[in-house]
Amino acid sequence: YAALRDDIVSMRVKPGQPLNEKQLALAHGVSRTPVREELLRLAGEQLVEIFPQSGTFVARIPIAALPEAILVRKALEDLTVREAARKATAGQIAVLRASIAQQGALAVSGDRARFHDADEAFHAAVADTAGLPAAWRLALQVKVQVDRYRRLTLPMTGRMDRIVDEHAAVVEAIAAHDADAAAAAIARHLDGLSDSIGDISDLNPDFFDVPSDWPRK
Repeated sequence: YAALRDDIVSMRVKPGQPLNEKQLALAHGVSRTPVREELLRLAGEQLVEIFPQSGTFVARIPIAALPEAILVRKALEDLTVREAARKATAGQIAVLRASIAQQGALAVSGDRARFHDADEAFHAAVADTAGLPAAWRLALQVKVQVDRYRRLTLPMTGRMDRIVDEHAAVVEAIAAHDADAAAAAIARHLDGLSDSIGDISDLNPDFFDVPSDWPRK
């Protein structure tokens, strides 16, 4: 379950790609029964679609679910950056600045997979600084579909550099113990995700489930 889920969320296995129970069972050294059970579990998370007469496929990204997930994440991170700004110690600020430096180096190298991991680690570190690690764990549950979409934004020219700059603005606001500035910085950062949905879905139409009444900008 964990391996297949990670493959789907990381986009190593693409939306629309068929999943063969027999091949998965052989690859993981198990029978087909547990594979079937875990595929049903993934279907419950809208990561897999099962069609009895046609087969099992990686679900396309439900575009209509993205704005709400981003909004919920935004609310959670508003809380964590405000608390981080109030509570951050010099040592914690140094850790956050080191994370920014790491992200900058990965952006220069173009290592998108490791950049994504460093991005996640940064947001987790902010929550830890706030003393609210459970808020980030909740955000992880909410943003599964957003993470698939986010992977598609990273190849955009200048995208990783912009993320680093936005993260740096959050850290400097936290370092200044300015809760309002930190909240404004994280809001700008996450609003960028919302603003790119239409462009990314247009560039990758086969990866998204787009309702006929979906508004186009």
